[in-house]
Amino acid sequence: MPLTASDEDAATLSSQEQSSSIWNRFGARVSGAFSGADPRVCVAFWLFGLINNVLYVIILSAAVDLVGPDIPKGVVLLADVVPSFATKLVAPHFIHLVPYWMRILVFALLSSVGMLVIAMSPGYTDGGTIASKIAGIILASFSCGAGELSFVGLTHFYGPFSLAAWGSGTGAAGLIGAGAYALATSALGFSVHVTLLVSACLPAIMAMSFFVVLPMSPLRSAEIGADRYRAVEGGGRVEEDEMDDGAGGEDERLLGVSPVHKSIHVNQGGSWQDQARVNLHRIKGLFIPFMVPMLLVYIAEYVINQGVAPTLLFPLRESPFEHFRSFYPTYNAIYQIGVFISRSSTPFFRIHNLYLPSLLQVVNLALLTLHALFNFIPSVWLVFIVVFWEGLLGGVVYVNTFAEIAEHVPKEDREFSLGATTVSDSAGICIAGFLSMGWEVWLCSWQVEHGRDYCRQKT
Repeated sequence: MPLTASDEDAATLSSQEQSSSIWNRFGARVSGAFSGADPRVCVAFWLFGLINNVLYVIILSAAVDLVGPDIPKGVVLLADVVPSFATKLVAPHFIHLVPYWMRILVFALLSSVGMLVIAMSPGYTDGGTIASKIAGIILASFSCGAGELSFVGLTHFYGPFSLAAWGSGTGAAGLIGAGAYALATSALGFSVHVTLLVSACLPAIMAMSFFVVLPMSPLRSAEIGADRYRAVEGGGRVEEDEMDDGAGGEDERLLGVSPVHKSIHVNQGGSWQDQARVNLHRIKGLFIPFMVPMLLVYIAEYVINQGVAPTLLFPLRESPFEHFRSFYPTYNAIYQIGVFISRSSTPFFRIHNLYLPSLLQVVNLALLTLHALFNFIPSVWLVFIVVFWEGLLGGVVYVNTFAEIAEHVPKEDREFSLGATTVSDSAGICIAGFLSMGWEVWLCSWQVEHGRDYCRQKT
């Protein structure tokens, strides 16, 4: 029986009501996920994540322009990562002696100076100027590594929304950094020199976020607690982390300490040797549940990105591209979209088994390596899906590792643990940097020997 006009109107209205209901439920879900969040905290930590990581992305995006076509781009990756790794390895043991406000100023200064050194160095044809650019990259890398462990540690005082905002900002750094560099140097026609000079101004945003946007009351409460704890005669340890409501304050009154939030840094007495032993014990407790899965996922995804992706090439007539050089930046952009989505996901979605996505990332590495060898994936669009999935897995392990630490590590160990665990991603990238240089050469040579010489094409 055919529908009348009134029936069609009713069907249309019903469809609109269903659509409206879906959007209302989605809006309620988003609103509920961010219930209680302080907008200033979220904005500040999002900007911390963005600015701290965006220079790292810009440097990698500019690798060819910095060192030229004849020097392996892995040199830039290692110069951008090894100093950061070294910083994360040793800084957690002493960086608590430096106030956060002073750290921010030092990070901003180091990053700006590093980018200025890179930008002011002449073209890549002079070997000496390459050395000066590497020196600038190293300065920026030190700042990035110390910044990451500091900002992740700072989330201890600002709650789970600060961690979610930090993760989202770091994910956005990949998209914005790579996109802004390509837009400035290609579409807008700015020189590499001018683009890098402008990027040297970005760390000022990080300083403004700390001194202007971020509420200082949680940090001041911790500092007050630290000062009062230091005044305890004999250096007795206070076990309760937060006593603002006065509950359980009898022990603190006996010690002569007011019931305030205390910083983790002051819950540690004794010599530096004693403190080193305490920290080593903490790291041992972090290694298996938190550090290993993050290490695995970063090794796998950066070997994919640096060693396998350059060889994932198809005949141009079977692809949406006109040049072979277009494959790699497209893979990178799709990967960064996946990272951004997953690093922004903790308010909506949590995982607790960190090993599952890490092992799935190893499966991705095996799958794409086998395809590079035996060419069995029929379409580049399927590779796009795998690369997007790769980005999702990498981002979800990153943010959920820190979320698990924030939930399960005792409060007195939490700030140190959050900062110390950041060494895992840099360690994974360093290992992958060395592996990927040989991985790419091996895969490309295999393809050429088997009649597929796309990886040797220059355009």
